[in-house]
Amino acid sequence: MVTRVLVTGAAGRIGRAVLALLAERDIAANALVLEDPGDLPARLVVTGDAADTDTVRAALDGADAVIHLAAIPTPQHNTPQEVFTTNTLTTFTVLEEAGRAGVRHAAVAGSWGVTGLPWSGDPAPHPSYVPVDEAMTPQVEDAYGLSKQVDETTATMMARRHSMSVICLRYPFVGGFDERLRAHAARLTAQPAAGARDLWTYLEVRDAARAALLALDVPGPGAHAVHLCAPETLVPFPTEELLRRYHPTARLLRPLPGRTAPVDTTAARRLLGFTAEHLLDGPSESGSDFDAQERRIRPFIG
Repeated sequence: MVTRVLVTGAAGRIGRAVLALLAERDIAANALVLEDPGDLPARLVVTGDAADTDTVRAALDGADAVIHLAAIPTPQHNTPQEVFTTNTLTTFTVLEEAGRAGVRHAAVAGSWGVTGLPWSGDPAPHPSYVPVDEAMTPQVEDAYGLSKQVDETTATMMARRHSMSVICLRYPFVGGFDERLRAHAARLTAQPAAGARDLWTYLEVRDAARAALLALDVPGPGAHAVHLCAPETLVPFPTEELLRRYHPTARLLRPLPGRTAPVDTTAARRLLGFTAEHLLDGPSESGSDFDAQERRIRPFIG
């Protein structure tokens, strides 16, 4: 059992939820942030760049596990060079210094973006099959998705190099039960095409934090990547109908009744013992409502 965890990107949405969960479980936390907001429940707060070796070494003081969340979260607001170099170098530095310090358990914030679906192409690509699993061939055309692919390769190398357990958590859209998640659900309900790249999936932030802590219990050495999401989509429409309209070339591997999320989370359940617990209440399915929405928007068929 871990006793002290370094959380990078600790002031972010998931980072704060992780710190709150660590405090609830009476596990000491170190926080690494670019700027100290002054309210983090951590025994040690280190400010600086997670790509800087000395900064990471200072932040690792006394830690026996790492949850690495620091990253540029999308390709939208930085240059491709900044996104790729920042994300890959921080992951390399944090895992290398953690391994050198004797840390043997790490969780890394991966992303649904590793599939290539969110940010690649216009029109967007279709998944080759659903439910999507970790074995599906990526279709990455953007620097962010590529950085997440490299992070997973780095995790595999570091697990071998330092006899570590490293789990890459492929997070979908993450939010709390506040205006962010509810507003996102309302937007996708009004315009279901807008959710096609993410397959209308989500994860509540407390579940995102819990998955990160569960990842620290996985024995090593070894590296694994797992998809995470709530078991149902954010929108009140039948999943198979959504897929027929927006991803008509995706092969259906098994029935997806009702609002079943078209992402296979078996690996997370088997490896971490994780199943999402915090589910957003939403309206019941309504094929007629879906038809009405679709008459008002351009179909998303690439």
